[in-house]
Amino acid sequence: MFYAGMRAATARIVDALPQLGGQLTALYPEKYIFDVGGYRKVLAKELVRQLVDQAAQFSQPSYLNQEVRSLEHDGGHFTLVTDSDRFVSRSVVIAAGIGAFTPRRLPQPCAEKWYGRGIYDVVTNPDDFRGQRVVIIGGGDSAFDWATQLVGRAASVTLVHRSDRYRAHAATVRELESAAAAGRAQVLPFHELVDVTSRDGVDRIGGIVVRDIKHKTTRHLDADVVLPMLGYVSDMSPLADWGIVLVNDEIVVSPTMETGRPGVYAAGDVTTYPGKLKLIATGFAEAAIAVNQAVHWMYPQKKVEPGHSSNMAIFGQSE
Repeated sequence: MFYAGMRAATARIVDALPQLGGQLTALYPEKYIFDVGGYRKVLAKELVRQLVDQAAQFSQPSYLNQEVRSLEHDGGHFTLVTDSDRFVSRSVVIAAGIGAFTPRRLPQPCAEKWYGRGIYDVVTNPDDFRGQRVVIIGGGDSAFDWATQLVGRAASVTLVHRSDRYRAHAATVRELESAAAAGRAQVLPFHELVDVTSRDGVDRIGGIVVRDIKHKTTRHLDADVVLPMLGYVSDMSPLADWGIVLVNDEIVVSPTMETGRPGVYAAGDVTTYPGKLKLIATGFAEAAIAVNQAVHWMYPQKKVEPGHSSNMAIFGQSE
């Protein structure tokens, strides 16, 4: 969005998520990022806030909760079709990350009716659970990241997983296990959910029943909140009919971020090419290249290279 504004082109963001920021907002808003230029370290949510603020100077709109279904083309314009709208454009830049992703839900039928009433699979702010008894179900990065974030905020933190083999970063696992050894958290490997209990006379969660897989015994865990952190289901199917080349759910692009379909470019985690690095820093560069190429494709008289921002009249500087 920012680079489009810098090139004096109008642009819109169309996103399936309810907030801007993609994976940074949805998966790990409270995690620090250490490899973004200019920041010794920055919280993911703070990086998103800065990016949104940077783009806002051009007053270009974003449309959220809009899941893209198809891309149409009439020979002169593209039309991006969502569940509820149609967006017409002369060019398209795909920055779909890992695709439209939704949290994996707990497979136990007993859990379904409690979603939104004590079970939450999307978390953005650890302070929402301050002083509460929290049980986290899962063994990956999200499970351990949120567990370590909530230790010291929540009244209690218990992590439940079906095995003792975790998919999380070893340092985070050690951090939570150290908290458990100090009595500040609890880790229950080889346990699984079997039931959800309610508070007496209140239609809210009061706890869960878990089964020890090895010993075939059950126990009750008091809980105000259950956070299933079971990963995400990614869907790239809308891109299958867009006339672009997909390999392992990634878009094959040229060095100029061209997808092979004229007028359609891509950037970020969704792309692949020899030597690709899936880093935020790489995504920034790819986005700039894609937008510059898209603007040049729409307006061939414009230079591909926009020049240095420090010399641009659009920022109040001398050309």
